[in-house]
Amino acid sequence: MTPPPAPSTSPWLLAARPKTLTATLAPIVVGTGLAVGMSERPARLALSLVALLSALCIQIGTNLVNDAADFVKGADTAERLGPIRVTQTGLLPARTVMRAAAVFFLAATLLGIPLVLAGGVPILIIGLLSLAGGYAYTTGPLPIAYRGLGEVFVLLFFGFAAVKGMSYVLVGEGLWPWAELAALQVGLQSATLLAVNNARDIAGDRKADKRTLAARFGLTFARAEIAALVALPFVLAPAWFAAGKPGAALLPWGSLPIAVRLVRGVWTEPPGRRFNVFLAWSALLQLLFSALTCAGLVLGGR
Repeated sequence: MTPPPAPSTSPWLLAARPKTLTATLAPIVVGTGLAVGMSERPARLALSLVALLSALCIQIGTNLVNDAADFVKGADTAERLGPIRVTQTGLLPARTVMRAAAVFFLAATLLGIPLVLAGGVPILIIGLLSLAGGYAYTTGPLPIAYRGLGEVFVLLFFGFAAVKGMSYVLVGEGLWPWAELAALQVGLQSATLLAVNNARDIAGDRKADKRTLAARFGLTFARAEIAALVALPFVLAPAWFAAGKPGAALLPWGSLPIAVRLVRGVWTEPPGRRFNVFLAWSALLQLLFSALTCAGLVLGGR
């Protein structure tokens, strides 16, 4: 049975899953660096904080829905290998967790008002789709995560929507094609977080009919998917030379040792609690890669 958390650990902190929040922080960091380094227009940097808070509320709300919904659907049981889930362990009732999710989604909506006023219709559309996607990720008639579409969802929302949205909010333009390049790099690393999580949970997800890509195609596929997701942002990095941003092309390679260690670990260890360490490495990789990319974009000048 899953061990209880330490007495000093808040159930709500556990439910928020702070280690996964780099998926929200990374596109804000890179999108801000993109706006500052690639646009001639002055960036409204104060809105970066508002965007971060709104996006965090959406992700935390999504995590809360996931916590409750996976327990109700039978995907989270006493045999769970991943970090503690508060609904499954009885720390919080599912109804309470779902109500808290609604509060976070409401907070995200309110925080989104100044972003919509700054970025216009594109930001309104992104915000509405993000809220709907956060709820539909693990619940509703066609839960995204249960249909093997989780990686696509993460790539679209934590990559393209988040990075492009930041450029619109901060400078009022899409910065094509460089925003697309940055968004792809960020989104691939967010998908890595999910892929590691799904590789760990293959056995339990199959029992619950949660048909992630890993559950559908097996461990070898999952390991190859993780390796590809980790490698592609590095493969794409030299494209920043074409934008006149050598720093963005070279600095992120400083995170390569973490990437190598992550891929090696995933390929050599069987799915189990050890994958929770790999999940932390994935978050660290994304955070460092994004920070170095941002630095390369900003320090390179316009």
